[in-house]
Amino acid sequence: MADDERSPEDEFQELLRNLLGGQGAIDPERLQQLSSLGIDPAMMQTVMQHLQGAMSGDGSIDWNAAKTQAMHLANKDDHGVTAGARQDIDQAFTLAALWLSEATAISELAVPPRTLTRGAWVEATLPVWQELAEPVATSIADALTAAIDAQTPEEMKGIVAGAGRLMRALGGSLFAAQLGAVVGRLSQEVVSGGDVGIPVMPAGEAAILPQNFADFGRDLDVDADQLALYLATRELAHARLFRHARWLRLHVISQVTDFARGIHVDTDALEELASRFDPSEPEELRRALESGALIPQRSDAQSAALTRLENLLATIEGWVDVVTAAATARLPAADKIGEAVRRRRAVGGPAEEAMGSLVGLELRPRRLREAAAMWRAVTDAVGAEARDSLWDYPDLMPTAEDIDDPAGLVARLQARARGELPEPDELDAALEALLNEAGGSAPEAPASGSDDRPDDPQPV
Repeated sequence: MADDERSPEDEFQELLRNLLGGQGAIDPERLQQLSSLGIDPAMMQTVMQHLQGAMSGDGSIDWNAAKTQAMHLANKDDHGVTAGARQDIDQAFTLAALWLSEATAISELAVPPRTLTRGAWVEATLPVWQELAEPVATSIADALTAAIDAQTPEEMKGIVAGAGRLMRALGGSLFAAQLGAVVGRLSQEVVSGGDVGIPVMPAGEAAILPQNFADFGRDLDVDADQLALYLATRELAHARLFRHARWLRLHVISQVTDFARGIHVDTDALEELASRFDPSEPEELRRALESGALIPQRSDAQSAALTRLENLLATIEGWVDVVTAAATARLPAADKIGEAVRRRRAVGGPAEEAMGSLVGLELRPRRLREAAAMWRAVTDAVGAEARDSLWDYPDLMPTAEDIDDPAGLVARLQARARGELPEPDELDAALEALLNEAGGSAPEAPASGSDDRPDDPQPV
């Protein structure tokens, strides 16, 4: 068939063959002929360029889209950090460090705390967000590939040979862009590095975002100096804890990623979406990712993992809450600020809700008040130094049962302070039986002076 006899439908099919078969660039003149189909050639050229970019990759997820989107939102209304704001926060951190050292035995940070713009917070924390989201992104990308393959008729698979790789790259890129949007919105809400409860800042670093600090304090009717001192103390307590208990950061991140790896995409919803998916209209896929429609209800194993994570976050934030309250007892507005912070963490903001939809995870310490009550009981009974020693090793950290029954934990700590050995549990009994069995089967040592002694070694 001559070129001038080809219909617009033929031209469109040829474009798709060139694209999905990986056969090089698209002829702009042919794009222009699509106007008779009601398709905007400029729009179609943009779509084709994006799709060909996805086709040229190796199918892995391009996380640059996350950084681009996050930085765009973070810098959109970023006012920067003025010299006056930096000086005020630095002074608050200096006094907060002195007060905190009176309330905890955990040592000071090795690096000075910082004031950050929203964009700098994104730069500092995005690697952790990517690590947390990658298992979900991979699951969605794999499921998209499988769904497209299942929806493609056998006679069409030769024509769309590259569609699987295309959909994997497209799905991964859309997810990365959505993650960037969530992190960008979070940058407009978080007040400090430890504000979201998990260690997203580099280890041992503390920071406050002056612009968000001003937004948070605007409706509190609290003196700005008192608010700065309280939040600086809380941020330092959080950062000191993770620097002291170096194992804790990996412990938290591992629990979050273990939860995320258990997420499996709702294949029925995805196949239904794939059956009507139009590559030139990726908005529907974006909305599905954002709403969480592709992530099914949690399994029993995931619910149990989430409960463990919530207990861990509550144990951490309960300690931070108690230590901060003790250190800021001089502040007249400390109780009012503390209650506002707890309420804010319990409710969460729009960005936290978006993160929950995107990766199926809510980072809220639901048992914060119970955990704080446990830490107060421990402090009253054995003092701050013995309390803080529970962070020295992972097996000393309080458990969910200790949050339920602080009196039992207090009794064990008081017994340890008196030098009493703890009551043996089932594990101790099993270990003792194993050692006794091994000792009973060992051969007896020869008596002193016996002729059965091995010969003295001879020199070589």
